[in-house]
Amino acid sequence: MKKKILFALLFPVLMACQQPDKPVEENTKTGIEGTWKLVSSKLIKENDTTITYPVAGQQRKIIKIFNGSHFAFFQHDLSKGTDSTNAFFAAGSGTYSLDGTDYKEHLEFCNARGWENNDFTFTLTRSNDTLMQKGVEKIDSLDVYHEIVEIYVKE
Repeated sequence: MKKKILFALLFPVLMACQQPDKPVEENTKTGIEGTWKLVSSKLIKENDTTITYPVAGQQRKIIKIFNGSHFAFFQHDLSKGTDSTNAFFAAGSGTYSLDGTDYKEHLEFCNARGWENNDFTFTLTRSNDTLMQKGVEKIDSLDVYHEIVEIYVKE
């Protein structure tokens, strides 16, 4: 009987002493998994630099989502299509690899169909909740050759 009482008294103490569950580590595979919101982007072509986001007079939101092997991006006007000058939607997705800061995308799907099935190489750096993607977008068939610099924050 004393053993049962002792056990009943010690059981909660023993349970309290067990190691706590380890928290699920954020961004377990690559350090970038999750949803990121674009805060600024620019396009550099030869000696010209153009701010491509945000653009005055346009109300848009752009997000990029990563899982362990794929990425997707979405751009959407915030006027819900009611303002014909700003009504816009763009999307694309594909696979990616990340080795240190060497980031490679294979764009499988895109509403701009000429961009599909192309590979792009970038430098990707992360500092806390900020992600910077920088590199060249080149598509010979579309005469595209420029550098992009995109800054995202964790959403």
